[in-house]
Amino acid sequence: MAMADDAARPRLGRGLAALIGDFPTEPRGSYDREQRKVAVEFLRPNPRNPRRSFSETELKELSESIRMRGVIQPVVVRPLPGVPGTYEIVAGERRWRAAQIAGHTEVPIVVLHLDDKASLEYAILENIQRADLNAIEEASGYERLMSEFKYTQRELAEILGKSRSHLANTLRLLQLPQGIQDRVTNTEISAGHARALLSVHDPETVARRIVAEGLSVRDIEAIAAAEAEVQANADETPQSAKPRRAAEKDAGIRTLEQTLAKALGFGVAVKARPSGEGEIRIRYSNADEFAALCRKLDAGVA
Repeated sequence: MAMADDAARPRLGRGLAALIGDFPTEPRGSYDREQRKVAVEFLRPNPRNPRRSFSETELKELSESIRMRGVIQPVVVRPLPGVPGTYEIVAGERRWRAAQIAGHTEVPIVVLHLDDKASLEYAILENIQRADLNAIEEASGYERLMSEFKYTQRELAEILGKSRSHLANTLRLLQLPQGIQDRVTNTEISAGHARALLSVHDPETVARRIVAEGLSVRDIEAIAAAEAEVQANADETPQSAKPRRAAEKDAGIRTLEQTLAKALGFGVAVKARPSGEGEIRIRYSNADEFAALCRKLDAGVA
């Protein structure tokens, strides 16, 4: 039985793509070959749909297209148990919502007969393949597919045509505090910002700075690099015969480096000598970063 399940997995992605366009030759569920239309009030949203947010702007744009051309691709549904003539949406909730905004009273449907698990599987795969999910919803979809259907990252990557590194990096976003995940969902910060925040010590504080100061992904990477260097210096084994006094002095310097790095958004290294002399080094990667640094210094950030 396990071998049969494994053999079915690689076909799911292609089968779903065929289902949304033409019909698959070997669908996982039975279906009505003939498309038909049904009144919008007889369709219900799928409570298992991984997509939780619907952009009003995108819905309005889609509704304008539907108003001009109609609903080109049918909504995939399954019969709603216990409610004759009513259907639950498996794939196409956005089209259903936009059709109502456009004033359509009916939408074309394709009826599948699926159990709850297969319905969830189709819903997640359809949204991911169409890139209709934000990064957090995408990560949650991957996690549910792996936990509920026992996919490995390799299997899921093959089905979806994604790289394993993309899957791994996307799944890591679920390690971020819920507040940051909400910022990604609400498009306050980008998925690139979120991935960079995984490497900083206090991601929530830095996330607030992204919104307030407009920090770039490179700025976050520079902060993370500076913090990593500070940590590496702290982990070094003391070589001198005066470890306590040296450690106290180094701790002060490390705090200064971290403070300057957070203020500037660039990696900072401070070298102090016993004579009282020293130097401060600020690292930048290109001319654009140098110009940004100069603007910050001119504005008195340092």
